Amino acid sequence: MRDKVNRPEKSFAFLRAGTALAVAAALLCGPVSATPASAFEIFGMKFFEDEEETTAVIDPVNYTLTLEPGTDDGDLKEAIENTTRLKQDEGTPVSGDLGLVIKARDDRDRILAALYENARYGGVVTVTIAGQDLDSLPPNPEFNISGAIPVTVSVEPGPVFTFGDVAFSGDAEGRNPADYGLVPGARADSTIILKAGEKMVVDLKAEGRPLAKLTERNATADHKTQTVDVVIAAEGGPVAPVGEVGVTGTKTVDPGFVQRYSRINAGQPYSPEALTKAAERLRTLGVFSSVTIREADKLAPDGSLPMTIEVSEGKHRYFGAGAQVSNTDGLGLQGYWGHRNLFGEAESLRVEGAINRIGETKDIGNLDYSSAILFSKPGAFGPATTFNASVKASIVDPDAYKAFTITGAAGVAIELSDRDTVSAGGEVSWSDVDDAFGKNNYLTVAIPIEYVRDTRDDKLNPTEGYRAMISAKPSYEIERGTFFSSFEGAITGYQALGEEKRFVLAGKIAAGTIIGGDELSDIPATRRFFLGGGGTVRGYGYQEISPRDSRNKLLGGRSYVAASAEARIGVTETIGVVPFLDVGTVSTDEVPDFNDIRAGAGIGLRYATPFGPLRLDVAVPLKKYPGGTSFGVYAGIGQSF
Repeated sequence: MRDKVNRPEKSFAFLRAGTALAVAAALLCGPVSATPASAFEIFGMKFFEDEEETTAVIDPVNYTLTLEPGTDDGDLKEAIENTTRLKQDEGTPVSGDLGLVIKARDDRDRILAALYENARYGGVVTVTIAGQDLDSLPPNPEFNISGAIPVTVSVEPGPVFTFGDVAFSGDAEGRNPADYGLVPGARADSTIILKAGEKMVVDLKAEGRPLAKLTERNATADHKTQTVDVVIAAEGGPVAPVGEVGVTGTKTVDPGFVQRYSRINAGQPYSPEALTKAAERLRTLGVFSSVTIREADKLAPDGSLPMTIEVSEGKHRYFGAGAQVSNTDGLGLQGYWGHRNLFGEAESLRVEGAINRIGETKDIGNLDYSSAILFSKPGAFGPATTFNASVKASIVDPDAYKAFTITGAAGVAIELSDRDTVSAGGEVSWSDVDDAFGKNNYLTVAIPIEYVRDTRDDKLNPTEGYRAMISAKPSYEIERGTFFSSFEGAITGYQALGEEKRFVLAGKIAAGTIIGGDELSDIPATRRFFLGGGGTVRGYGYQEISPRDSRNKLLGGRSYVAASAEARIGVTETIGVVPFLDVGTVSTDEVPDFNDIRAGAGIGLRYATPFGPLRLDVAVPLKKYPGGTSFGVYAGIGQSF
């Protein structure tokens, strides 16, 4: 296979085109980073720092850099500076004179690749060290200079090239070059050529051709016309189904379960997308530290493609703790212990407990306590099903009521597709409640049903897509013989602006209603609707937004509507600011009357970490209750919605 750019060798500074495309491909596949991907820093403290970062340099040699980008184009200048290791590491010594030369040669290749990526195929990069041309230096140079060694990198970018003739041949023939970004007259970035070849193979494999490959990717630069002619040829190979599927690397997890849960079965049509989703599906189980699906390099005698699922098991037992704090809700502490592979088929057991509203009251008897035992069995009734069961107990004492509740639940979630999930089950709950209606006991059985469609690109920090949820919970309160049902719906949406996605508009709207029950007191306070706090309308206290009786006691409501809007603005790669507005209303009627609409506005700070953004929000109520909360401060991990 050929993969090259043809062009005259004008001087020593020119890279051979095959190398240039290879370097460009390397830069395209992953950003250059001087630190390991796993290391991160929060408020000046480094975590998981690699030992190599602190290892002393052998035979340290200091240098000074003069970089002449040779252009006033801000984007091109930034591309050149960002790809130059000498620039990135300026002030950090290298290992010996030879180490400096190696780094300079590497930088020359990188700069030329950056020029190719910006359609500059006539560029020249000249490098001198201590006044000597880079290519004239001996194999083992010695500069014998006291102090820092001067290095000069001079760039002549040359003109911008555009695409000329574009030809597809072999099994690529007949496809539209414009679908691959190869438009005559458009800027001929090398990355477009590389992506076009990759997309060609992806498209052929998507047709069920697992052995598809490029046979030629040829780019010829014409310096007279400043154009680049491109030829791409591909061989699709035969259409083949999935063959025998093996599993390796398991220790305590049943390999048969791994194959079933992956949903890759012999005889099904070959699909790269299905393989990608299978690997993601196995990773979400939490039992594997790595998952790789390897395809055989040739077909089996029956014409199918064998493949192997390679896994590496991670630690199955885990524990942890968390916290959140706000001036309205106080401090909350959580702890948990879990097991990810209880019986060998990724069954999970989690035991957790929490104490909330610490600092809001001096009486520990008025704090909120909760505990739970959660069990989950993926693939319980088929690969797309998950059985869930839980027992939860809580003592909560918000302003509206005090309740001791024990709830047992069990149900099944079914993945209708990669984006759609439906779940249903049964629930029994007993509550001892002291609220505006006095002290009452409730014994309630319910059938919760929920449908979720999730198209978000990132669950922790989404920038595009949406999540929609609708739920119904038919219920029967045994003590009073009361039937009632709650219905809720919510949708959150995200839209990034700009290629770097540093500006994201996020919105949420939610509504709910409770139908049935002769009196509001027939419905447990824990099932009535309240708004206010960090999860709904910020600026108000927890559950502060509620209908009230003549004594100003909070009643809770039968219906609500809430909406939020945020503008998530990335100031740097790690720091962002978020102005926001929250609005909500709660009514005692089954349909909101909108007689009392409450709104809170504020601004937040985000700090990006590998485990999600750290969040700090400050909000004020725009329509404060008499004697109510004046402002709210909320801290936690993850976006607000």
